[in-house]
Amino acid sequence: MNQISIWAFLVCSFLFIFTNAAAVDDSVKSSLIQFLAKLSPQNGQHNQHLGWNISSDPCKNRWLGLVCDGRNVSVKKLFLDGLNLSGTLQTSFLCNSKPLLNSLTVLSLNYNNISGEIPADIDNCKQLTRFHVRGNKFHGNLPSSLSKLVNLKRLELSDNNLSGNLPDLSRISGLTMFLAENNKFSGEIPQFEFSNFERFNVSFNNFSGLIPTDSGSYFASDSFMGNPLLCGDPLPTKCLSLKLEEVKPGGEESKHNKDHILMFSGYIMIGVFLTFIAVFMICKRREKVRKEDSRNRVAAVDDDGISSKFSTFSLSSEYKTSKAEFSMLSSESGGLSSSLIVLTNPVVNGLKFEDLLKAPAELIGRGNHGSLYKVMFDYGMVFAVKRIKDWGISSDEFIKRMWKIDRVKHPNVLPPLAFYSSDHEKLLVYEFQPNGSLFSLLHGSSSHNKNSFPWISRLDITGRIAKALAQMHKGLEQEEIAHGNLKSSNILMNWNMEPCISEYGLHESTSFRSDVHGFGLILLELLTGKLARDEKGICLADWVRTVLREEWTAEVLDSSLLAEAASEERMVNLLVVAVKCVESSPHARPNMDQVVAMIDSIKGG
Repeated sequence: MNQISIWAFLVCSFLFIFTNAAAVDDSVKSSLIQFLAKLSPQNGQHNQHLGWNISSDPCKNRWLGLVCDGRNVSVKKLFLDGLNLSGTLQTSFLCNSKPLLNSLTVLSLNYNNISGEIPADIDNCKQLTRFHVRGNKFHGNLPSSLSKLVNLKRLELSDNNLSGNLPDLSRISGLTMFLAENNKFSGEIPQFEFSNFERFNVSFNNFSGLIPTDSGSYFASDSFMGNPLLCGDPLPTKCLSLKLEEVKPGGEESKHNKDHILMFSGYIMIGVFLTFIAVFMICKRREKVRKEDSRNRVAAVDDDGISSKFSTFSLSSEYKTSKAEFSMLSSESGGLSSSLIVLTNPVVNGLKFEDLLKAPAELIGRGNHGSLYKVMFDYGMVFAVKRIKDWGISSDEFIKRMWKIDRVKHPNVLPPLAFYSSDHEKLLVYEFQPNGSLFSLLHGSSSHNKNSFPWISRLDITGRIAKALAQMHKGLEQEEIAHGNLKSSNILMNWNMEPCISEYGLHESTSFRSDVHGFGLILLELLTGKLARDEKGICLADWVRTVLREEWTAEVLDSSLLAEAASEERMVNLLVVAVKCVESSPHARPNMDQVVAMIDSIKGG
């Protein structure tokens, strides 16, 4: 009996010691709370909101945003996305705590309002594999110490105000994702090992020089666009360079080489001049031929003066501007009628308004808000041109609106390349997207469509659209410019089959919450495979609510998704997000930052 008592005592003692040992170190708790306090300058209000307090255990009490190891003794990941955090990032509280710096692998702070610079002591968090700070207000240069995070695999810096040259991040051999679009980085792009990357994007910065030679083999032009001084594949802008030998300053050799440089420069100038003359003569000849063709061509036009779908005609046959009106527009707008206002892309520099009207065009769509044309040029460029008539906004207001929208860029929002504006007519020029819309992908006539559109792709598309919309709303909050007509047919698929929101801001804005409702309907389309409004006029949101009231959740989901044995739990969670977005009362709907946070938690779950 005494032996049993001794064994019982030993077991209880062991359990007591183990229970007390299996807890997060107090120094870690203190470091985490101090770290969050710097991101919550208003009396640390987020500490209470997230359930972070010194008297509880981060792992056992499940502090919001924390992921712990299997034994609940160390903090592995911090996901603090979309929590409206502000203040500054003080990584010293994380990286100077020995237990924490040895365990922390993920620090994600996307879509907050954090400002200041990225601290130089970030390199003390040596175990980091993921560092995400997209959609904040960081500024200044990246610290060179960032390149010392040798375990880093995913680095996301997009949509900030960061500037200067990139540090030598190519030293991080295991990097598989680098996203830095929509900043102010300058200098040359480092020679990364591009074959390792799953995702790479440095678009819309101030990078210059030659794109690293092997990058074009792995990434399309949209990973590099929006850098006016960048050239080389895969961009259409080619680099012109003259390789000169190094010369020593002074001496006969230096003089000799300078003479050679001047001689080569003269040859180049002569060559450019002759090329200009040749191009001028060719253009004149083509213009003559085009005029003769236009006299002989009879456009196939329907009763409304517009050719039937996919018939080829000149856009000028649709555009009813007389020569008198043309000159009046010119005097009113400072030559606006003779050239387009170029916003984004040097490809359309020099494109004349008249050239746009004369080029062969196809009517590919007509709606309540205007018509859409596919316009083709002899040199191979294909544009989509949106024509808007009788919009109750003046030409000056429209021009200001376009520049405001152009300042807020996101790779999943299709930017207008150029536009023309008068008080009666407005034309917008876009890069033509050849892969159709999300609507056609979901509801196309071929039964192959749904079967080749798996759950993982649908979830990825929802995340991209949500983040793009959130950024546009945030960037245009003061101007209150919403999309105004968000629907699946306005989500176009680019060359990489990634979604692009088209026609942003081309409608009389209602509110940002109306965009949330439109996004909710897109979610429901993706989840159910059904039309937003069916042939009988029944709204998809109403049908979903009716089915859910009967607790037939599985009846709502697209059968093709259920057939692929995808995670039904994730689909149901996304369905909950969609239902919140289509609430009847706009005030009951979440904002897009909140939607992004909910979708990220579903994707990470």
